[in-house]
Amino acid sequence: MKSIKGVAVAAMLIAIAAGLLLYWRHEERYPSTKDAYVVANIINVAAQVTGKVAEVPINDNQPIKAGDQLFTIDDTQFKATVDQAQADLDRAIQQVQTFSTQIAAAKAAVDSAQSAFNTANNNFERNKALFADGDVAQVTLDQATTEFAQASARLTASQSGLLALQSSVAAKQDNVLSARAQLEIAKADLDWTKVYAAADGWIANLTLRPGSAVAANAPQFSIVESSDWWVDANFKETALPRIRPGQPVTVQIDMLPGVTLTGKVASIGRGSGDTFSLLPSENASGNWVKVTRRFAVRVELDPTDVPLRVGGSSKVTVDTTVDLAEK
Repeated sequence: MKSIKGVAVAAMLIAIAAGLLLYWRHEERYPSTKDAYVVANIINVAAQVTGKVAEVPINDNQPIKAGDQLFTIDDTQFKATVDQAQADLDRAIQQVQTFSTQIAAAKAAVDSAQSAFNTANNNFERNKALFADGDVAQVTLDQATTEFAQASARLTASQSGLLALQSSVAAKQDNVLSARAQLEIAKADLDWTKVYAAADGWIANLTLRPGSAVAANAPQFSIVESSDWWVDANFKETALPRIRPGQPVTVQIDMLPGVTLTGKVASIGRGSGDTFSLLPSENASGNWVKVTRRFAVRVELDPTDVPLRVGGSSKVTVDTTVDLAEK
């Protein structure tokens, strides 16, 4: 009787040992973790101008499409700014046109002065030669000299006036460029009073209401994108040597009992979770105790129609028996 009990106990111990061995082998080949969470891209929505909210035609958790209007800002002031910028541009253009007309007249004056100068110069040279031969009197030469000097002065003055006008019109053209830039900025600000969705997804964390004052680039709520979903699974560092990018993965999500999703290992983090925290753990102390670290493994999910939600707890299991060289 005692021998039978001994055999039974031995068999039970062997069975337990075999079970533990099988479990260990299974965990070695199919490492898993429950420290895993569903993740998606999240867009923080903000206005690009400061103002008072006029309309919010959306609701929290509402599905939206890229290009849908999310909210608007009162555009009264922005329309007035556009009108003012347009008036400034028109005035600058008018000034340039006025100077252009003056330049045309100044060029005509220079041409006339140049012609008069050439005539006076020729007359002066002729009379100077005749005086040298004794064919004209001194008074005739003096008169030709005076006319030449006056023509030269008029030419110099007309040329200086033309240069001054050309410098002025260059400055006015700079004013036109500046006014046109201000108009473009004003129009852009007016366009930015209407805020649109940048991607398909769902509205999240919406508290914005008409009448609220918003500052430029200050996030107001979020959009959870519907295009890309993945799972960040935190595995113990002792499991990482067997995990490779591309290995198949099964994912069980707590909020979807009975549903098993598939995917593959996309990448393995280069640092443990607390490495990138604001207050990383300090190990240089006398009472240090070794703790197994965890590293984030990103799992790319295969396309699915199940209703995923950001932050959902999951269980991730990696099949490390797959020979990636054969795939």
